[in-house]
Amino acid sequence: MRIIALKTFRQFWEKHGDAQEPLLAWYHDAKRADWESPDDIKRVYRNASIVANNRVVFNIKGNDYRLVVAIHYKTGIIFVRFVGTHSEYDKIDVTTI
Repeated sequence: MRIIALKTFRQFWEKHGDAQEPLLAWYHDAKRADWESPDDIKRVYRNASIVANNRVVFNIKGNDYRLVVAIHYKTGIIFVRFVGTHSEYDKIDVTTI
């Protein structure tokens, strides 16, 4: 998979240093993945939430943080839409971010 916006990760872990290693681990896993459907993601990330508009919510660092991505399965592109704390996550609309 091709992941757009590693810069978003960097900006986040500059404020939350404990997120760097888990975000990089997710990044490397997703980069090597070949997800063709939400079922492929659920096989690897059982706690991932599949939501409308091809959005997927991942728990990062033992559920300390949330990562929201938009996936275009046909082209194999993942767009990072949001990385944040639970309180920040509660303020967004996952389906439109």
